[in-house]
Amino acid sequence: MVAAVQTPDGAASAIAQQRLKEVRACCEAIREEVASLFIGPAEVVDALLVALFARGHILLEGVPGVAKTTLCRAFAQTLAADFRRVQFTPDLLPSDITGTYVPDLRTSEFTLRRGPVFTNVLLGDEINRAPAKTQSAMLEAMQERQVTIEGVTHRLSSPFIVLATQNPVEQEGVYPLPEAQLDRFLIKLTLGYPSADQELEVLKTHRRHRPEARQVIGGEEVAAIAELVEEVHVSHELMRYILGLVRQTRTDTRALLGASPRASLALLKAAQARALIRGRGYVLPDDIQAMAVSVLAHRIVLHPDAELDGTTGELLIESALRAVRYG
Repeated sequence: MVAAVQTPDGAASAIAQQRLKEVRACCEAIREEVASLFIGPAEVVDALLVALFARGHILLEGVPGVAKTTLCRAFAQTLAADFRRVQFTPDLLPSDITGTYVPDLRTSEFTLRRGPVFTNVLLGDEINRAPAKTQSAMLEAMQERQVTIEGVTHRLSSPFIVLATQNPVEQEGVYPLPEAQLDRFLIKLTLGYPSADQELEVLKTHRRHRPEARQVIGGEEVAAIAELVEEVHVSHELMRYILGLVRQTRTDTRALLGASPRASLALLKAAQARALIRGRGYVLPDDIQAMAVSVLAHRIVLHPDAELDGTTGELLIESALRAVRYG
């Protein structure tokens, strides 16, 4: 007999207890594998899991040398899926990502030479070192999970996730990502310098060559868990809570553009995925509060005066969390 799960509002969870345990165990194994190569906050790995199972993409920002690429590579290694890496540079062309048709001298026909976007896990290293035209070439891939080359549309593999890293715009030789592309990232995380204890651990563990992370999960299981995310229960009150947070950003006078309906859907999906990787078939207010800053902050466009005063998207979302109470 399948054990049923009761949600806080009395509704029955659509996901069996045993399946929730399996998902939690799988996520714990991925955390352990990534932690063997990346020494940093566990919340960062959880955010990657949320993006993976919510069918989103993730943007990691931080100064050079804080192991952004190591983190993404280790995470990708835990997935038994095709993995490609692109180093974004100022001279990178859109066709270098999507691919292009080239003449076949034997048949006198054009054949498609597929670009690195035709993969399951795409690591875009230093994405903001490429000009806006090249960055925008990934918009269709990230949103529609397809690319159009010479007027022909090609579907991408499933699962498909972009793990992109970027350096702060204050760094020399970088271009800010356009708002439309930022909106395609489900989550944006900022990696700071490690603590003294963490940095000491890095010196101890990384002075020798480290083996790659073990593969934990295949593409079919990723797709199966992603479908489970949609079954995670969200009460009517929690949906109204999300609505209240998003609408609060639109009335804040410091914001030129608040969070969009796409952002509220993204917060809902991220909260469902966070609940699932913790072995729950229902969302709690904690899930929404924990994901709000990383899902919403990078989608806010601030007034120039507010930016000059030191306001950031993160501060604005934290203000919304204080202003809008649940229950």
